[in-house]
Amino acid sequence: MHPLIELEGRHCAQNYHPLPVVLVRGDGPYVWDDQGRRYLDMMSAYSAVSHGHAHPRIVNALVEQARTLNIVSRAFHSDRLGEFLARACRLTGQDMALPMNTGAEAVETAMKAARKWAWQVKGVPDGEQEIIACAGNFHGRTIAICGLSTEQQYRAGFGPFPPGLKTVPYGDAAALEAAITPRTAAFLVEPIQGEGGIVIPPAGYLAACAEICRRHDVMLIADEVQTGLGRTGKLLACEHEGVKPDGLVLGKALGGGVLPVSMFLARRELMAVFRPGDHGSTFGGNPLAAAVGLEALQVLEDEDLAGQSASKGAWLLEELHRIDSPLVREVRGRGLFIGIEIDPAQASAREVVLALMARGLLSKETHATVVRLAPPLAIPMELLEWAVAQLRAVLTEGGLRP
Repeated sequence: MHPLIELEGRHCAQNYHPLPVVLVRGDGPYVWDDQGRRYLDMMSAYSAVSHGHAHPRIVNALVEQARTLNIVSRAFHSDRLGEFLARACRLTGQDMALPMNTGAEAVETAMKAARKWAWQVKGVPDGEQEIIACAGNFHGRTIAICGLSTEQQYRAGFGPFPPGLKTVPYGDAAALEAAITPRTAAFLVEPIQGEGGIVIPPAGYLAACAEICRRHDVMLIADEVQTGLGRTGKLLACEHEGVKPDGLVLGKALGGGVLPVSMFLARRELMAVFRPGDHGSTFGGNPLAAAVGLEALQVLEDEDLAGQSASKGAWLLEELHRIDSPLVREVRGRGLFIGIEIDPAQASAREVVLALMARGLLSKETHATVVRLAPPLAIPMELLEWAVAQLRAVLTEGGLRP
């Protein structure tokens, strides 16, 4: 075993199952291991590296701010936070934002806001507020969020969970309406389920859910931690159906691939429930994160990363659909957010990603059955063509098992 992998295994909690590679450097769409071998990154850290590794403008923003002011907590104002939040609100059409660090923290923030709004504005007795999510969701791994999960591994041994958490089938708007009661505060939903296996709901689903939520005075909160900021070919995946949610969760790519940066954005009525002391984060909205996040948003616009994702993703999906292999059950995706479902009777997704790694392409399996493809959005077309060639070789030309 590689000594660094052995050292990590001896001292690190075994809460991940990484591929057997030790990465030491990244640049654009590439990463290098400690032996000097170069790989094409078709994973982008679950969409956190949508801008590519070590984007020079984002790194420069990080370095320049790090030389000036980094962490002061929200006990004081800083000169960077306001501009960052204003840009995020302008791009997303939301009124206000609350900065956090990780996606899970931002989801928890959204849940707290929805519960307090239901009590303070809708008149639901405190302690009886309900939040509805979808089966197969992935909103994080905190205790409350695990209470909304239908994945047994995420729940086993971690209970009891808070009350008022309900799930309905994904893609079934009628099931959502049937589950709503006068106590329902919010419907929390991913426009496309990422960790669930790149699951795309039926056309019109999100728009139907938005109409149902409006009619029943329920807040529609979109978790776009993975799908947001250009990943699916539009700034937000909600835009594919013309939906503007009441609340929005962003993270991952918001940190430009160099820092954990997240936020909950919402219309003023929902965000107005927070008062000083209700919620907070020592690191959320720190000047370093704000400077990096602002530059990440500016690069997103300047390089038209959403447009690049749309055109390149359409090409990649078409090419993947051309691969005729008994290993492949289905190819699905939108923009550069694609999943290849592997027939478990033929092979495991883990076997496929290991074979791809041997060819210099890094991806990761999801739930042992789906190979996830989510490269940096500015990936050159010739590299996508090379990636398709490696996938074709592994899936159809005997490359799975040397």
